[in-house]
Amino acid sequence: MSGFHYGGDYNPEQWPAEVWREDVELMNRAGVNLVSVGIFSWARIEPRDGEFDFAWLDEVIDLLHAGGVRVDLATATASPPPWLAVKHPEMLPVTAQGVTLWPGSRQAYCPSSPVYRRYAARLVSAIVERYADHPALELWHVNNEYGCHVSHCYCDVSAAAFRTWLEAKYGTVEALNDAWGTAFWSQHYDGFDEVFPPRAAPTFQNPTQLLDFDRFSSDELRACYRAEADIIRSRSTVPITTNFMGFFKPADYWAWAQEVDIVSDDSYPDPADPLSPTYAAMQRDLMRSLGGGKPWLLMEQSPGAVNWRERNAAKTPGQMRAWSYQSIGRGADGILFFQWRQAVAGAEKFHAGMVPHGGTDTRIFREVEQLGTELRELSGEDGLLGQPVPAQVAIVFDWDSWWAIEQKASPTAIQYLAGVFAWYRGLAAAGVTVDFVQPTGDLAGYRVVVVPSLFVASDEQLDALDAYASQGGTLIVGYLTGILDKNLHVRTGGYLGTLQQTLGVWVEEFAPPAAPDLAALGGGEPPAVRVRGEAVGGEASASLWSEYVRVETASVAAVFDGGALDGHAAVTRHARGDGTAWYVATQLDDGPLGALLEGVLASARVDRLPVVAGVEFVRRGRILVAINHSEDAVTIDVPGTDVLTGASASGLRLGAQGVALVAEA
Repeated sequence: MSGFHYGGDYNPEQWPAEVWREDVELMNRAGVNLVSVGIFSWARIEPRDGEFDFAWLDEVIDLLHAGGVRVDLATATASPPPWLAVKHPEMLPVTAQGVTLWPGSRQAYCPSSPVYRRYAARLVSAIVERYADHPALELWHVNNEYGCHVSHCYCDVSAAAFRTWLEAKYGTVEALNDAWGTAFWSQHYDGFDEVFPPRAAPTFQNPTQLLDFDRFSSDELRACYRAEADIIRSRSTVPITTNFMGFFKPADYWAWAQEVDIVSDDSYPDPADPLSPTYAAMQRDLMRSLGGGKPWLLMEQSPGAVNWRERNAAKTPGQMRAWSYQSIGRGADGILFFQWRQAVAGAEKFHAGMVPHGGTDTRIFREVEQLGTELRELSGEDGLLGQPVPAQVAIVFDWDSWWAIEQKASPTAIQYLAGVFAWYRGLAAAGVTVDFVQPTGDLAGYRVVVVPSLFVASDEQLDALDAYASQGGTLIVGYLTGILDKNLHVRTGGYLGTLQQTLGVWVEEFAPPAAPDLAALGGGEPPAVRVRGEAVGGEASASLWSEYVRVETASVAAVFDGGALDGHAAVTRHARGDGTAWYVATQLDDGPLGALLEGVLASARVDRLPVVAGVEFVRRGRILVAINHSEDAVTIDVPGTDVLTGASASGLRLGAQGVALVAEA
C-alpha cells in the first residue's frame, strides 16, 4: 500500500448481512483501507466437525474488495468451537491447581494438545486454499493474542510435552539434575518420566524448573504459531503476523519476532493514568526494536473506553488521535482499532468501537473520520511513512531475567518491568529516544547502553557488555545484574561475573531496606535509605534496594547516607578500555535518576530532542513529531513547518492532546 494502513477488527458474523454494505460505505467515509476479518469465526466457518461454510465470508471479503478495503485475514484458531471441546475434552487447558478451563469464554485449548493442533491445521489449510489468491488479501493474521488467557497449561498432555522439551534441551536426566540443582530438597530425578510441570506444591518450587517451564510455555505457543504459518507459506507469499501485547511476560518476544514478517501490537494504555503516555511510548519503542527498526503495525487500540478495568475511563477528546500519532512517530506504518462496529452482545459489548452504539453522529466517529482523512493525505513524500526512528541510547531487556527475578524465594520482591520503566522515564524526560536490545545484540551504534537488573546472564552476555564498554561505549549497569547464570546458579565470589572487571566493583552482600508497611506490625517506620553525592544532584531516597558494594578500581560517585550502609558506595564510575562503566546499586527516585542521566548523557555526547513539560517529541525520518499530552495548551518553538496545518512551528500553539508533524527547516 502507498499510504498508512488504517482500520480495525471487523466482525461481520455478529451482524445481519444488510449491515455489511453500510459498513463498507462507512469505512470509505472514514478512510479505512484495512480490516482484520475472521479472528473469532471458527464456529461460523466450521459449524460442525469437517463441515465448512465459506459462503458468508466470501460475500464479506468480496464486498470489502469492491469497496477498496484490504483484508488482514485471520486463521480463526484463537477460540475453538464448543463442538470440539465436547468431542475432545482432553484438549482443554488445566491450571496449576488442577482446574479444567471449560468453553464459554475464549482460548479454551491446551497449546501442547495434538488434537487442537490437528484441527487448527485442518481449518487453516481450508482457509488458505480458499483465499490465498484473493485480490483483497493484504496480510495473514495467525490466531490472536497468543497466551493472553492461557499462557501455561499443566495438564498431562503438557507434562508429556514438557518432558520431550527437557530431553531435547538436556539430553540426559543427569544433565537436568545438574542444571536444576536437584541435590537440594531431595529432588533428584532418575528419569524424565518422573518430571512434572510445576503444579501446585507445598512451598517454594525448584527455581530452574519454573524458569524452564516459562521457556517451554513460550516455545509451545510459538510452535502453534509456526505450524499455522508453515501452512500459509506453503501456499501464499502474503506477509504473516500475529498480534503481540506489548510487555507481555509469558512470551519471549525476542524469539517470537524472528517468526513474523511484520511486528504488530495491541496497546491499551489507561487514559486515567498520567504515566500512560510514557509507558505507551516505551511499548511502541519495544515493537520497533523487536523488528530491528523496521516499520510495525498497531493492530489494536481502543477509540474510547475499554470494558475490562475496574474503572473504564473514556479517552479525552483528541487523545485517540494523539496516541495514534505517537505510534506513527515511533515507527508504526498502520493504525488499527478493536473494533470497527461496537458489539451489542457478548463480553465485549461495552468495549468502544470506531462506530459506537450511538452511531456516526458521535464524537468518536468524528475523530475516527478526522484521523482517517489525515492519514490518507500523509505519504512517504512527507518523510514519515516507512522511515526509521534514530536512537543513540539502548536499554537491555531480557525475558529470562523477568521470569526469574519475580519468582518467590528471591532476594526481595522486585518488579522487573517497574525498574525498566524507571530508566525509560528518566531518559524520556531528558529528551532521549530509546531502542531496546538483547545483551548480545549489536550495541556498537549506541552511545549509552543501560542494563536494568540483568538478573540471569550467560558468560557470553556479560562478555558482550564488557566488550561494548571496552570499545568506547558508556555502560550503565543496575543492581541485581549478573547474579545467576542461565541455569539460575549463583555467580559466587561477589556476583556480577566478568562484569566485576568491567565495573571495578563487586557485591559483598544484599541489604534491601525494610518495607514501609512494617510499621503496621508495631515496629515503627523503617529507617530511610538515602544516597548523597554530586552524581545524583545532592541527596536522594533509595527505598527499594541497597547493597554492600566493594570498590576495587572504580571511583565512587555517590554513597549511601545513614544506617549500616553509611558511606558505602551507591553509584560508581569506572574507566574500561576506551569507554566508561557505571554501577548503580540502588533504585533512585525520578529526580536523582534524572540528575545522574544528565551527566552521563552529556559526557557521552548524546543528541537530545526538545524538552517541554507535557509534550512528547520523537523524530522519525525528517519529521519531528510533537504531541501535547497535557490538559493545557502549550507553545513549542522549533524551526520548520507543521505538515498537518502548514503553519510555522516557531511559536506554534498546541492545544490539549494537540499534534504537530514538523518538517524541520
